Amino acid sequence: MTRWLITGAGGMLGRDLTDVLVGRGAEVTTSTRQELDVTDAAAARAAVAGHDVVVNAAAWTDVDGAEADEAAATRINGEGPRVLAQACADSGAALIQVSTDYVFPGDAAEPYPHDAPTSPVNAYGRGKLVGEEAVTGLLPERGYVVRTAWLYGAHGRNFVATMLNLAGQRETLDVVDDQRGQPTWTVALARQIADLGEAAVAGRAPAGVYHGTASGTGTWFDLARAAFELTGLDPERVRPTTSEKFVRPARRPAYSVLAHDRWAEAGVAVQPEWREQLAEALKVIAPGGRTDAPGRTGA
Repeated sequence: MTRWLITGAGGMLGRDLTDVLVGRGAEVTTSTRQELDVTDAAAARAAVAGHDVVVNAAAWTDVDGAEADEAAATRINGEGPRVLAQACADSGAALIQVSTDYVFPGDAAEPYPHDAPTSPVNAYGRGKLVGEEAVTGLLPERGYVVRTAWLYGAHGRNFVATMLNLAGQRETLDVVDDQRGQPTWTVALARQIADLGEAAVAGRAPAGVYHGTASGTGTWFDLARAAFELTGLDPERVRPTTSEKFVRPARRPAYSVLAHDRWAEAGVAVQPEWREQLAEALKVIAPGGRTDAPGRTGA
């Protein structure tokens, strides 16, 4: 039986990944942010020992907050993965590091392949790139980076929950229509990460970078309208606007579409189309999911 360690297990992705793995009969150890400081080398070595696969879902996810304290964000998103990678190198475990589309500048016209040049446009992306480079450098044969984007789910702050919450407070909502990406349900990502870990243990998955996002593309405006329509609300209440209307401390990439070609090398299926994911997710998120949180969360 494969032995898994999930760091950041109290977060939106960590909780869904735990459920997916337990449902598959895996042996899972979970560590929340309070239980394990991933930047503590001694603690990391002790936590990693005895596990076959480590998934690092622990992260600084406050994208705007990273602009004000880049050093603190990079300590968690850059130094933390380095410490875990070293612990995995010492123990023989594989490491799956969850990363982000924010390592790219967002100025492309077609999906970014896994080996496209990186050039982050904000502090959050720079810190996550430090973490990626540590994992691939220290674990050239057992290090995996899964970049994801536009995450939403039942257990944390996310855009879909916010839109459904605001639907009960406002007659109309103005939503950005000039940023394009791949809305991704955390359960779909968790299933894919579980598949990758199993393939890694079996020796079928080449190490390196993979892109873990939904198939298809849409804007935040498209996502909000779809969420309204699928929950029986009038989608015409959602109106398009531009990023200039919502100035944030951290610059957001305008184009966050990632290519999925590399999954075939590992024998792992790409994720379903984003609208299909949303329809399944809303059975959990609405009406019973959390709807109290503003904005996007980083991976």
